[in-house]
Amino acid sequence: MKPLGDVPWPPEPIVTDRLVLRQTKGEDRAGLAELLGSEIVQAYLGGPRYTVEELERLIPEDPNTRPGIFAVEHEGAFVGRITVQRRDGAWPHHVREEKDEVEIGYEFLPETWGTGIATEATRAVLGWIEETLPGEPVVLTTQVANERSLRLAQRLGFDEVERFSAYGAEQWFGVRYSGVPR
Repeated sequence: MKPLGDVPWPPEPIVTDRLVLRQTKGEDRAGLAELLGSEIVQAYLGGPRYTVEELERLIPEDPNTRPGIFAVEHEGAFVGRITVQRRDGAWPHHVREEKDEVEIGYEFLPETWGTGIATEATRAVLGWIEETLPGEPVVLTTQVANERSLRLAQRLGFDEVERFSAYGAEQWFGVRYSGVPR
């Protein structure tokens, strides 16, 4: 992950109708372990690298180890995370000549799927990106087979740039330009 440069981190928490988006904290460890150890959540991300039990031991007491990760809290509980980073120039697939676009990613616990939480949270972070880095395109990559993620990207105003093969699967690469209605 490449940080966002001189963007101050952490930002003030983002509060929506149902959610709080904030930096991760110690109380999120169990939720992070569940998220990162879930076969269902990690199915399109190469599968979990560790079991939930291993992650509970490996995740530091203070999991806020790097900038660009928003913990998503619903009704006082951790339910997912959204990452914001610079897409490294060494990676293929860019939308501007100087590369280095802002890239967003999201992971949510299965019990939130279909509730609109992912849409609400990601829209809020996209609004933060527009305020913090005005005029910058935001890119996103997801497996084509991950229909939920692909529908969310399209619902949020991402347009397909290209498809390519990576990690043994067809990938969808999209962009969202500043000012797209949320």
